[in-house]
Amino acid sequence: MGKITEITTFEDPALDVYARLTEAQLMNRFDPSNAMFIAESPKVIHRALDAGYQPVSLLMERKDIDGSAADVIARCGDIPVYTGDRELLERITGYKLTRGVLCAMRRFPLKSVEETVGNARRIVILENVMNPTNVGAIFRSAAALGMDAVLLTPGCSDPLYRRSARVSMGTVFQVPWTFIGSEATQWPDPGMSRLQQMGYKTAALALRDDSFSIDDPLLAKEEKLAVLLGSEGDGLTNQTIAQCDYTVKIPMYHGVDSLNVAAASAVAFWELRAR
Repeated sequence: MGKITEITTFEDPALDVYARLTEAQLMNRFDPSNAMFIAESPKVIHRALDAGYQPVSLLMERKDIDGSAADVIARCGDIPVYTGDRELLERITGYKLTRGVLCAMRRFPLKSVEETVGNARRIVILENVMNPTNVGAIFRSAAALGMDAVLLTPGCSDPLYRRSARVSMGTVFQVPWTFIGSEATQWPDPGMSRLQQMGYKTAALALRDDSFSIDDPLLAKEEKLAVLLGSEGDGLTNQTIAQCDYTVKIPMYHGVDSLNVAAASAVAFWELRAR
């Protein structure tokens, strides 16, 4: 069992990972071997552990030590378990601990696009989706509705941000993913070229008069298909759409012109899944 440590001061350096380092700082691009993220809630932590992520420390309310976090503590081995009153924990983290338990964990090195995709038949490309809640919701839909991998352009929010991982219900640890390029200048080229070299037809979700309907049989027949989703406000860029094999739209009714990107992703994934 981990070492239970009662928090006595907000300024304890051991709490920096929870109290003073931003999620961007935790990513630590300059020293990837020490990069970390925060997993929130027992379910999310368990899924991260199942995927092989290494826990560094835990932060939780006292009541959770023998309650909802008991199994988490048992699985994490001899790591520090910091605890205290709810009010102090909220002061440390800056938000209400709705799920009671936080775990600092070490990141894996990012895999290449080719390693991540492997022999996948259906993959998702997220272009500049910046809202962590949307990223998490898209991952949850991808896991549930038959997508094999997710690739993100450099302008996207990181899937391991606390909110993304929590909203995804931990599926960010189950669906293979990586960034397609490290700089904005690497998308859409050469990123799109890499997809084509791997044999993928590309389907851009966009509202255009010349778009295919999402239920067009041609799409379902494609052996390898990449589904592209764009940013919350502007959608996919014109340059990206122009390079795609298909432009696809979800038929709308009652004068509604579009869906939130997370909602649209669920419809698209179900309809375009491999048969």
